[in-house]
Order: sequence, then structure tokens, then C-alpha cells
Amino acid sequence: MPHSVSPTQENATPSQPKLFVNDGPLENYSWLQPSQPDEPLEGLRRKYNEDGYIFLKGLIPREDVLTARRSYFDFMSPSGVLKPGTTSEQGIFDSAKSAAEFPGIGAGAVGGNQRPGDDRAATFVDRALDAHKQDWYKETFCKHPALSEFISKFSGWGDDTLAIKRTLLRNNIPGTHAIGVHYDQIFLRHGEPTAITAWVPMGDIKVNGGGLIYLEKAHTLGRDQETSFYNSAISSGLTEEQAKHAFNATMMDTGLLDSAPSAYSKRFNKRWLVADYEAGDVVLHTPFTIHASTVNHDEEGVIRLATDLRFVDSSRRWDGRWDKVYEMDDGL
Repeated sequence: MPHSVSPTQENATPSQPKLFVNDGPLENYSWLQPSQPDEPLEGLRRKYNEDGYIFLKGLIPREDVLTARRSYFDFMSPSGVLKPGTTSEQGIFDSAKSAAEFPGIGAGAVGGNQRPGDDRAATFVDRALDAHKQDWYKETFCKHPALSEFISKFSGWGDDTLAIKRTLLRNNIPGTHAIGVHYDQIFLRHGEPTAITAWVPMGDIKVNGGGLIYLEKAHTLGRDQETSFYNSAISSGLTEEQAKHAFNATMMDTGLLDSAPSAYSKRFNKRWLVADYEAGDVVLHTPFTIHASTVNHDEEGVIRLATDLRFVDSSRRWDGRWDKVYEMDDGL
């Protein structure tokens, strides 16, 4: 279980955990504000619109999350990623091996979702991709009724609520490169900016264990950045279709806003918000909410596992390119 931290909007103190991102220490951070799933929907919607996120404690039954975690690491075990003598639920990395053999997958590859690692990583990467197709994941976990029913009520979309097929099931080995700064609409530009992302930790993630961090009240900044990107793309001579591409000529070739979260927050004088996550927690965030992750420095070597699930209103225009299971080199 993660250690308990009382959420506060005060700056972190020297006694609080020392956290790191890709460009060094995370010097100025505070805490995500937790909400309970049974709070009045009107209040939760207000928080979501004002803060760009809601951090829901215990939305999914803990044992259901841990069952999926065990299934994942049972599936990944042939790659040799787990420390001998430990369990699948623990998900502890075998530190006797090189982390280069076990690269993460997801947003941030140059030019799109290119295959990471070299031949040593082949088994691990293949299984990490194939995990997206397993029934315990795509049919049971991704369609968990506790989450889908909450989204349906929270969004007001009712029967038009659609969980889109393309999800991102990400592992993060201790000490490896973390996720850079981005907002999701960059990768969903072929649809209206109305999707809701559910970030779901698949197991406990300590505050220094590589979980997501959110730039404080920066969803308005994300919207402004998107407008700036569009105007820059059009003024440079790109077509409307070219401007929608997440890796167009006016942006970083990774689709990210920045690879350096610490420097990014200083540029806009905003704090990152962090949390101790527990199995069952879910964070919902808007298409423009700016987020990244810390470097996983879990002292026990626990592998950070989480998934990005996205929901749309099927009665409105959404990015149909995401109507498929995740695969490499899909340009998204």
C-alpha cells in the first residue's frame, strides 16, 4: 500500500518525497485533490471543469484491479522482467537485468508510435503489445461496469457513451524514461475536443513510483496552446488535414509539448500536482489537461502499470482513427 499523504494545496516541504522527472528534480509540486465517486454529480462536474480533472478514490473494486494486474504480469513473465521469487501481483523488476531490455511503449516516439528497443527487447515488446488483445484486458477490465456506468452518468451521454477501442496499456520499469509533457487532444485532432480520458493505475503506485502528474489548472493553457498550434500550422502553409496531424512540421516530432516537465512548469509559473495512487483509483481528465509523469524510483522496484481509457459521445464527431486496438507505427 502507498504511504498516506494528506492532500494539500500548499507547496511541498523538505520532509515530503523527493521526486524526479526527465529533466531532474521536481522542485515545486503539490497534491491532487481526491474526490469520492458518490459525491453529487453536479459538484464533480464543477471540479472537472474548474481543475481539468477529478481524482476518484476507489471507483473500481480493488480486487478487480489486482486481478488484471496479476493477469498482465503472468502474461509478461516469459520475457524475464520479474524478479525471481516475487509474485505477479507485486510486479517487481529483476534489477539484475538491463532496463534497456524492457522499454515502455506509448506516446513520445519520434514521428509516432515506433517500436522501441533493440533485438534484446523483442519478446517483452511483443508481449506488451499483445496484452492489449487479451480478453482479461480488452473485454473484462476496459469494459468494467463501475467505470463505464460512472462515465455514462457523469458525462450525461447515457446510451451514447462509447469506450473507444484504442487504449494505451503502459508499463514503466524503475529508472527509465518517463512520459513527457502533453495533452491528449494533440493525438485526437480528427474529432471534437470532448473526449474524457480515464487514467487507471493497475496497482498501487507510490508518489515516487512513476504515476501521472498534472499541471495545476492548466487545461485552459492546453486549449490556448492548441489554438496557437493550429494558427501556426495554417499560417505556415499546411492544409487543414496536415494541421490535424500530431507530428506536423510546426510541432515537436514526438507530438509532446516538452520533454522536460520541470522546465515547462517554471516557464508558466505553475505547479505540478502529484498523488499516491491505489488500486481502484481513477483520474478523469479533459482533452486539454496538461500532464506528464515522474521517473519511477520505487524503492522496492515495483513496475508502474496503468492504462489510458478514453470515452466519447458517439452521437458527435470523434476521432475514428482510434477505433482499433493499439498497434505500433499507426501514426497516432
